[in-house]
Amino acid sequence: MGKEEPISITSAQESLTKDQSGRARRYFISMMIRTACFILTVILPSPYRWIALSGALLLPYIAVIVANAGRETIQKKTVYFDSEQKAISDGKSN
Repeated sequence: MGKEEPISITSAQESLTKDQSGRARRYFISMMIRTACFILTVILPSPYRWIALSGALLLPYIAVIVANAGRETIQKKTVYFDSEQKAISDGKSN
């Protein structure tokens, strides 16, 4: 039998090292796809060449957004309280 992954019973985030390595991996993959787009720009005939070139030019923007997505500080279960204090009425109308 192989080594089993431990079950997480906490809502704590992943370690910073794991998070950074995952983001670096996603960015690296995106840049390899960009490199392939540049190579295809040279190899492909005219209509497809422009599609590959546009992919190569747009991919850095998309890669940065995807690589930076993660390690969010606001979680879905976060509850926000209104800082404005509300008065409790005494039941009498003015």
